[in-house]
Amino acid sequence: MNKSKENSKYKTIGEVARILKLTNIKNGSLSTHTIRFWEKEFKQIKPKFLTGRRYYDDKTINNLKKIKYLLKDKGMTLNGVKKLLNSQDSDIDVLDNTTIKQKIFIKTKLKKIKNILKTIKENNG
Repeated sequence: MNKSKENSKYKTIGEVARILKLTNIKNGSLSTHTIRFWEKEFKQIKPKFLTGRRYYDDKTINNLKKIKYLLKDKGMTLNGVKKLLNSQDSDIDVLDNTTIKQKIFIKTKLKKIKNILKTIKENNG
């Protein structure tokens, strides 16, 4: 593959499968069907269609990385990942060492603190 193609704005589904290291364990072929399945499941995955081929931009590739990380590395369910990505805290850094559970715990505690502050304000106001 030449350098200019590697650096192009859009990647093909095969290139994305290679980036995500999605391969069939039995024969080593790229598992592009996984990406197509995730397209149907997650509204964050929006490829461009040109001449019948799928092309993915950096934002979509990053979303695919998050999805793969949460499903494959963290063992979350499809519904769990959907809820997390649809929440306000969808800026999950797949390279971050903080676990998803810790982020959810912190988010829950912050909500409780906000509610306590609101109650205090209402009682003093």
